[in-house]
Amino acid sequence: MKKIQSIRGMNDLLPDQSPVWQYLEDKVRDLFERYGLAEIRFPILESTDLFKRSIGEVTDIVEKEMYTFLDRNNDSVTLRPEGTAGCVRACEQAGLFSQSPRLWYKGPMFRYERPQKGRLRQFHQIGAEVFGLDGPDIDAELLMLTARLWQELGIADHVTLELNSLGTAEDRARYRAELVAWLTARRDQLDEDSQRRLTGNPLRILDSKNPDMQALLADAPRLSDYLGEEAASHFAELRAMLDAAGVTYRINERLVRGLDYYGKTVFEWVTGSLGAQGTVCAGGRYDGLVEQLGGRPTPAVGFAMGLERLVLLLDVAGAVPDSIRRPVDVYFAGVGDVKPRMLAAAEELRSLCPALRMLTHCGGGSFKNQLKKADRSGARLALLMGEDEAAAGVLTVKFLREEIPQQTLSLSAVAELIGRD
Repeated sequence: MKKIQSIRGMNDLLPDQSPVWQYLEDKVRDLFERYGLAEIRFPILESTDLFKRSIGEVTDIVEKEMYTFLDRNNDSVTLRPEGTAGCVRACEQAGLFSQSPRLWYKGPMFRYERPQKGRLRQFHQIGAEVFGLDGPDIDAELLMLTARLWQELGIADHVTLELNSLGTAEDRARYRAELVAWLTARRDQLDEDSQRRLTGNPLRILDSKNPDMQALLADAPRLSDYLGEEAASHFAELRAMLDAAGVTYRINERLVRGLDYYGKTVFEWVTGSLGAQGTVCAGGRYDGLVEQLGGRPTPAVGFAMGLERLVLLLDVAGAVPDSIRRPVDVYFAGVGDVKPRMLAAAEELRSLCPALRMLTHCGGGSFKNQLKKADRSGARLALLMGEDEAAAGVLTVKFLREEIPQQTLSLSAVAELIGRD
């Protein structure tokens, strides 16, 4: 019979990998809480219309990459390809926007892409979204938050902030007209992908990775020349705040992001340490999205970071602490007819030492075999209960990593020993 394998691009997270993920998630959660962000959780499955209306129908995500299907009611539903749209939908449905919420979330996203290192079909993101604040100060604070995160993770030397302003919708409309005219005059020099985007999403052509397109675009009209006073002032104030806080950045005028809802501030934290998959965190301002999805006009800004890529970057930077893979402290073994008393003693010990990491031996096996398993567990101590120990109400303590004679102690004395060490 053929073995069933995982779906291509949807990987397992095995036990030896999960400590790094837990470490990263805990660091991010702690920092978000220190900045006053509250966690929100929303479904993996949403109405397809949510993403068509938010991301834009003429985007690679909607056209090529979404996992979309009809449910039993013949409704079109989609596995979420990103988190912002679902977060907006949840806040609108629950009436949260009046509270100017500052939120964060984490979980799997799904895009049908060609799997490669750091780019999977099921991938994981942690995101932050802030609603109801239209000034550049909240943009700056979110960028300061991410800069602090890289410092605390020990990867600050491996990432660079790229920054741009897409202006207001009016600014982009003026620029789009000029850009389309300029590109149309050079249509025969455009690659197939850019020709397709010319009539639907021409700003995405600026983000082309084709070297020939990049050379052509060097002479294209610049979006910064079309920014109105509102967007230009917003961007100048943002840069001044980042400068004052010592957050370094590079202006990238071709940074447009891949989703239709962005305007004004857009940014990416990029790295040269992971090959082609260089973006580890990205986001920006999307003041029109709430209204676009049926709510009242609500300013908003946010970002998302890819956990797979950050885990890879932690490894490349040598920034994974050895302590996160700490083995169990104690291996509790028993020989003879002692299983009920052994398990009861283990539970009492867990009550006396709440932080204790203890593995109890389950199943049979000789005393020698159990000691081998105790040694392989990495535990410092082995607790041994035979029928003599059970009858006397004591345990034998064997030191597995130190040259210390084994001891026979009461349960309370064992708890004291563990607590003391």
